[in-house]
Amino acid sequence: MADEIKYEYKTVQTVRGTDGLVISKMQKDGWELVEQAQGRLRSTLNFRRPKKPQPWLLIGSAATVLVILAIVIGVASALSDGGEKKDESGKAMAAASEKPSATPTPTPTPTAAESAAAEVITPENNPEFAALLKADSCDEANLDFATRYEGQTVAFNGSIWHMAHHGDYKTRYDILLGPGDKGPQTAVGPGFKYEDVNIFGLKLTGKEIPDTVGVGDKFRFVAEVREFNAVQCLFFLHPVSTEVR
Repeated sequence: MADEIKYEYKTVQTVRGTDGLVISKMQKDGWELVEQAQGRLRSTLNFRRPKKPQPWLLIGSAATVLVILAIVIGVASALSDGGEKKDESGKAMAAASEKPSATPTPTPTPTAAESAAAEVITPENNPEFAALLKADSCDEANLDFATRYEGQTVAFNGSIWHMAHHGDYKTRYDILLGPGDKGPQTAVGPGFKYEDVNIFGLKLTGKEIPDTVGVGDKFRFVAEVREFNAVQCLFFLHPVSTEVR
C-alpha cells in the first residue's frame, strides 16, 4: 500500500544497568523501543523508526529533465561530428603513426598502514573524542561515545593512575588509565580500564621497551573501544599498542 509506514531498524547492546540511559538517548533521536532482551551481563535493545519519505515527484521531474537534456546534447553532437569525422579520422591515423601509445600512469592507492591510520579516532580528528577526554568519568558522554564507537580504535596520550593484580594472578593486571601525564593525580577525563591483561598483552613499542609498567608511566595508548559501565563509571578498552613516551 502506498500509505504503509516503512521502518528502519537498529540493535544496540548495553551493559546491564545502563538500559534506561540508552533508551532515553535513542528516543530523543526518534527511535521507538520494540524489544528488550536481558542477558546475564548485557541487554539487547531493538529499536525502529519511520523511514523518511523519498521526494519521488522531485526525483521524477529531475530525471525527466536529464533525459531530455541528454537527447538534445546527443543530437547536437551527432550533427557537429558529421562534417568533421573524416578529418578527425585522418588526423588520428597520422598521430598514431608518429607517436607511440602512452601507458596511463596508475593512480596511487593508499597503503594498508595509511588506511589503518585514517580509521583511528584521535582528539585531533574527532571533536567528540576530544570533548570526552575532558569530561567527568561518570558523564553521560562516556555512554554515548561507547555506544556509537564500540569496536572502533582510539589513540590518545595518557598515563597509568592505578594498577592492581587481577584476582589471584601474579602476572595479570587491572590497569586504570587517564588522559594526560598526571598519573595518580589525574582528575579530568574518563576512567579508562584495561582488565585482566599481562605486560605482553599491552604490546609495548618505542625506543626503550621496559620489562614492566607501573603507576605514573606515560604512554601513547591505542585501544579498541569496549563498553561503559555506568554503575562503576569505568570505560573499558582493549589494548592494540602501547608506545612509551
